[in-house]
Amino acid sequence: MHTPSGTSLPVLPAVPAPFTPAPPSAHAGPGVGVGVAVAHGGSALLPPAGFLPGLESAAPADEDALWLQDALLGPHSADIVRYLSLARRCGGPVLDLGCGAGRLAVPFARHGFHVEAVDRDAAGLERLRAWGRRIGPQVSGRLVTTRADLAELRLRGSYRLALLAGTMIAAVPPHARPGLLREIAGHLEPGGVLALDYTAHRLRGLSQEPRRTWAFQVPRFDGVEEWTVARQVFDLDDMSEHITYHSVRTGKLSTGRVTRTTHKWIIDPERLAAELGAAGLRVERRRGHRLDERTESVLLICRAGD
Repeated sequence: MHTPSGTSLPVLPAVPAPFTPAPPSAHAGPGVGVGVAVAHGGSALLPPAGFLPGLESAAPADEDALWLQDALLGPHSADIVRYLSLARRCGGPVLDLGCGAGRLAVPFARHGFHVEAVDRDAAGLERLRAWGRRIGPQVSGRLVTTRADLAELRLRGSYRLALLAGTMIAAVPPHARPGLLREIAGHLEPGGVLALDYTAHRLRGLSQEPRRTWAFQVPRFDGVEEWTVARQVFDLDDMSEHITYHSVRTGKLSTGRVTRTTHKWIIDPERLAAELGAAGLRVERRRGHRLDERTESVLLICRAGD
């Protein structure tokens, strides 16, 4: 995220420990996100525009954690329009896998698509249903929720479009990925589409810099100021990524410190392509957007056999 003029950044500790962030200046507008990266030598680097580490697949631990999750998802919200455009070409029903609180599923229902939304987090699914009910029965009637772990997914319906958005494929253990892809392919109608996105890393870059640190302000509109330091650790031996978030929340009467962690898998593009092919899914289109010199955001559009 960009650094607005006149905004102070928190001082980052050398080790993951509680820290005291400097407050933003009065010139920064409410809810403005701030980001900075710190290299091993301690020099400050601006992160790529709109990029924050770890597009989250983990369910928020509490209501306060929703603000952090929104900050992590926010820079990627343009994918809603992209996936809606795809749905208009493919038609429904739509399967939204790892739907969370309905970031995609509810807008799809508002645009007339019947959606089955799948997630393992019961609280997130309830927020999705409540959002649909607030809009009205016409929207809530198009939403069906299923609580399930993607690694053990068993589907019942058939779909014209399946989505693994928000890098959800990276949340699925590598040993479970082939089975998940076969399950999805087996429930796509002839000519149906699976769309998925993930973050592709240059492995040489990760071996040279396996640790990265980012700091940013979490946009909140409830009177609480929150700063977060995110520490990424890449392990090339088991192709995994660990992210720890150290947050300081300051309200009118108190200050609290919270630590959260998440674990994801580094995607090997060649292995993923082989798994898609084995499941009977043909990669029809690949779209890449470079985040920095070592990292690319990739969208794959995969077609089921006719």
